[in-house]
Amino acid sequence: MALAADSALRFEEFAGTQLACREDGGSDRCGFFWLGGFRSDMTGTKAEAIAALARETGRPCLRFDYSGHGQSGGAFEDGTISAWGAQALHMFNRCKGKRIVIGSSMGGWLALLLAKNPEAAARIAGLVLMAPAADFTHDLMWSTFPEAVRSEIRDKGVWLRPSAYGEPYPITARLIEDGKRNLLLREGVDVSCPARIIQGDADIDVPVAHAMKVYEALRGPDIHFTLIKGGDHRLSSPAQLKLLRETVLSLAEGS
Repeated sequence: MALAADSALRFEEFAGTQLACREDGGSDRCGFFWLGGFRSDMTGTKAEAIAALARETGRPCLRFDYSGHGQSGGAFEDGTISAWGAQALHMFNRCKGKRIVIGSSMGGWLALLLAKNPEAAARIAGLVLMAPAADFTHDLMWSTFPEAVRSEIRDKGVWLRPSAYGEPYPITARLIEDGKRNLLLREGVDVSCPARIIQGDADIDVPVAHAMKVYEALRGPDIHFTLIKGGDHRLSSPAQLKLLRETVLSLAEGS
């Protein structure tokens, strides 16, 4: 990795794209691996809370920006679940030892794709899925879009979706078609490590019903679902961050 101007910021080249990443904490103890959401970056509130936990407990933590996100290179419009999943696997392989994988929203989907890789799964000591958006390109996008939006995506290859969090963002035909090749919930996912789902009941981006579909699709000996009254999609209040940190640390200490 080439050291950037900020000593905490590094860039890893993968498939011709510079991926920005940060490593916090250290030691050979079970650490953390953060996977953010769609259009988010590694400096978000939850990611910073996990990084701080790593420093406080002397555990390693790796977080990074997908291509087209944050400080990484590449265009967001070129991104797909397959591409971002491959980046997640590449960065996970840069980690040493056991890791708790924390996936937020789209990161929950990528975390489950990571858990399906036998070599990666052998080093995943636990999964913490925050408002997991597995299969969202189909279940929460394509299947809910009105026909006018579907037609625009088919004809133009892209639709600019209004966002409550900023400027409209492009939903491409490439993203939708690629998403179909990565669907997990219909067949289900075998999870040998402990898995924890944390979901807000006021989440309008990933509704409770969808998070329950993820829960029901997981097969394993230690899977829990926690529903937070009044919790929205961000799940970033002090109490919610405390729950996240306690959940992650409990899995790390039990590994």
